[in-house]
Amino acid sequence: MSIEDRGTAERRQRFAEEARAERPDVALLCLLLGAEATPPLPGNADPYGVDAAQIELDRLAGLLPYGARGARAWASALAELLGERCGFAGAVQDYQRLDSSVLQQVLRRRRGLPILLSVVWTEVARRAGAPVYGVALPGHYVVGFGDPAERVLADPFAGGAPLSPEEAELMVAGATGAPPETSTPVPARPLETVLRILNNVRAWAAARPERTDVALWALELSLLLPSHPARLRYERAQLLVQRGEFLRGAAEMDEYAEIVDTFEPTAAEAIRHRAQAARALLN
Repeated sequence: MSIEDRGTAERRQRFAEEARAERPDVALLCLLLGAEATPPLPGNADPYGVDAAQIELDRLAGLLPYGARGARAWASALAELLGERCGFAGAVQDYQRLDSSVLQQVLRRRRGLPILLSVVWTEVARRAGAPVYGVALPGHYVVGFGDPAERVLADPFAGGAPLSPEEAELMVAGATGAPPETSTPVPARPLETVLRILNNVRAWAAARPERTDVALWALELSLLLPSHPARLRYERAQLLVQRGEFLRGAAEMDEYAEIVDTFEPTAAEAIRHRAQAARALLN
């Protein structure tokens, strides 16, 4: 095994262990995810910027005013620091960049997707002792402060602008097509956030057929999460075949077919035929 492969294996083991921790560290998981997309700095003790990013989050937390009281005070303090003073925000063009899903790069560029900017907001606020949580609205990710029943929300993509309950309801209605409905924000669980980021990376790669390398590492990290859709195993097998790794892809299709066979024998048989077709591509 090469030094590079050994380093990748060690990072992924660390990722898997953190994902199975009692309280997963979202920042660390995002930074280990980002290491997959970050060229290493040769000869650097922190080649993927993981430690430097943690230090930056700590530094930003130290800039928050001491002793803020109440959800709205915390929301206002975060918007003033991160949105106004530091310039963290997003724009439509950020959806076209892979580094908008990489926490190291978001901290450097101060631009990113809503979910990564929300990770910055929640991690900085958490370090400062704020009652904060992420909110995974359909189609958009925001941040909540205080008791969820208070419905104090902020939109980091808009620089931390306050998001009224009515605006949040309209945002959800626009994404789902359903009528606006009053509801209490549900705090996002850490691994749900990480999987959603990985899904964004996979969507970015799917629009760029030449970047199957990105699609592959995003799938492989998703499969390391203790709870993930079973179909991702089949997607990985298909991707391996697409990349010309016919035998590996076929073998994984067969393994997936065994799982599916217990409840969908017809689908399992179709998958086995695809595995045979993949092997035939070697002839």
